[in-house]
Amino acid sequence: MKSEFKTIGIISKFSDLSIGECVTTLIDFLLARGLQVVLEESAAKTLSSTELETVGMAQLGRRCDLVIVVGGDGTILHSARALADDDIPLVGVNLGRLGFLADILPDEMIDKLGEILDGHYFEEQRFLLTSHVERDGERLLEGYAFNDVVLHKWNSVRMIEFETRVDGQRVNCQRSDGIIVSTPTGSTAYALSGGGPILQPDMNAIILVPICPHTLSNRPLVIDGDSRVELIVKAGSQPHVRITLDGQDNFELNDHDRIVIRKKDQPVLLIHPPGHDHFQLLRAKLGWG
Repeated sequence: MKSEFKTIGIISKFSDLSIGECVTTLIDFLLARGLQVVLEESAAKTLSSTELETVGMAQLGRRCDLVIVVGGDGTILHSARALADDDIPLVGVNLGRLGFLADILPDEMIDKLGEILDGHYFEEQRFLLTSHVERDGERLLEGYAFNDVVLHKWNSVRMIEFETRVDGQRVNCQRSDGIIVSTPTGSTAYALSGGGPILQPDMNAIILVPICPHTLSNRPLVIDGDSRVELIVKAGSQPHVRITLDGQDNFELNDHDRIVIRKKDQPVLLIHPPGHDHFQLLRAKLGWG
């Protein structure tokens, strides 16, 4: 069966000129198959010159049937958030370190992408978190997170204090270094370092993982993925508290700010080559026997 992918977008790791050779190999392969190739500005910058169409991230999702992300998981996180409203599938070529999301290695790139473009692939749906800050009746910092939304202290050794609510019901008020609100995708990221569980990526669940809580009985909590999570900053925490999305976007918070977090309705579509095995990936990346 032939793939429906005719126009292919390429995004590369930002500010990394060393991957130009991989991007060039990828372009030559796609053009040889008679496909149209559109470069996002980051990928174009890795090349000494190019005559291919080059667009910004906002235009890429409207131009392409498939986007290939060359880099690491951080590049995919950024790309998934930026293309979240375009309903366009992503496939990752891993030039980073761990590679839970970008699961095609450079030395197998041509073979694996060939299978995908021939119509042999596995499509996986994962969800993003959408969040905003409410301050004095105004909505601020509306954004998406593929891994996690983190409320955390900064620039201080003092703990912060905040209240957690789920669907309007009070869970607790805690003093800690913060809390990680994670998707199943993010369960192998910061949430894992904080002692949270690993979830299958297609589960409809959200994880709440406290960061160094003062009360030892405050443990990670798994809730329904359709829940509405609210984090309310208590008085005395300012100016030592921030919210961060996927470790990339951050915003300074004030006392009494309310952070509202929910699952985004539109999923992220990830494309994997045939034989994709999430548990094999865990064994390889986490060193399981």
